[in-house]
Amino acid sequence: MSDTYEILALKYAENDRPASQNFIGGDPHDRSMPLDYFVWVIRNQARTIVVDTGFNPVSGERRARTLTTPVNVALAAVGIDGADIEHVITTHMHYDHAGNNDMFPNACFHMQESEMQFATGPCMCHHLLNHPYEADDVAGMVKRVYAGKVSFSAGDSELFPGVSVHHIGGHSRGLQCVRVDTQRGPVVLASDASHLYAHLSSGRVFPTCDSVADTVFGYDRLMKLAGDVGHIVPGHDPEVMRRYPDFSPQTVGMVVKLDVDELPMG
Repeated sequence: MSDTYEILALKYAENDRPASQNFIGGDPHDRSMPLDYFVWVIRNQARTIVVDTGFNPVSGERRARTLTTPVNVALAAVGIDGADIEHVITTHMHYDHAGNNDMFPNACFHMQESEMQFATGPCMCHHLLNHPYEADDVAGMVKRVYAGKVSFSAGDSELFPGVSVHHIGGHSRGLQCVRVDTQRGPVVLASDASHLYAHLSSGRVFPTCDSVADTVFGYDRLMKLAGDVGHIVPGHDPEVMRRYPDFSPQTVGMVVKLDVDELPMG
């Protein structure tokens, strides 16, 4: 028996950048192609789940990302106190997805075994591979493992009725997407399996990448899980804020609803 859920995308930061920084091999037009940064909320009457925790202000400033709304403030705007959250899904442990885990002291974190192995193994001896991670964030997750507050999946797993995780890899060794049953059918939170709609449509790959092959095959996997591209939500595309309706008049430009149909284009 499956549940259905509301899904919210909460924008907390942005980064203005040229298109050449978003694709391996650059981009011949090299126009402005900014990224937005999100955390996501999945909830119904039975449970509330936070997906990823964003970057903390210190690492964001060091990496020249613009914080638009602190994550705890964005969550409060939709009625969530991090101390009340019992479950957080970590799509992967890059700095911008696992930097505020301390906001959720009572949560169990759900992630892939392969991500923990990657983020604590020999690949992290090399700057090219470790630069998307923050050592303190990874160390904090290790401490949660010892406290029994991390639940691991080895591949695909249904975490709750209507909420499942699916190992994609590519961008990160243990990257997982999240499939959610909603009133409009299944919605797939791609996270960084596809940063932008343009990655899905063109088959190109974001430069931060563990495996190009896994990334490209991951696009097909996202489509199979979602059914069509309109049910895939990329991890960093500002277009998400334009395609979906606002959660409330008080959160315009910060929170949109993903469990309803996209707005008419035009």
